[in-house]
Amino acid sequence: MNLLFKALSHPVRRRIIDMLRKGPMTSGDIAAAFDMSWPTITGHLTALKDAQLVIAEKEGTTVRYRLEISAVEEALAFLMDMTRTTSPEGDSR
Repeated sequence: MNLLFKALSHPVRRRIIDMLRKGPMTSGDIAAAFDMSWPTITGHLTALKDAQLVIAEKEGTTVRYRLEISAVEEALAFLMDMTRTTSPEGDSR
C-alpha cells in the first residue's frame, strides 16, 4: 500500500493515471504529453508499475500501458475506510 500512495503522490503520475482512465496508451504517446526527458517518463511509469497501478504489455517493440483497476479500487476502499464516520460496531466516531 505504501508504494501505491507514494506513486500517487507525484502530480505527473496522477496525470498519467488520468490519461490511462480513457484507455491504454503506448509509452510514446504518454511521453509526448509531457515536456520532459524519456528517462524521466520511464521512471514515472516504472513507479506506477511497481505500485501495481498500471500494467505494461509489450507488442513487438512497443510497450502499451493500461490502468490496473483493482489497485485503484484497493486504494479507494482504504481511503473510504479511513474516513468512515462510524466505527465497525456502528457507534459514531
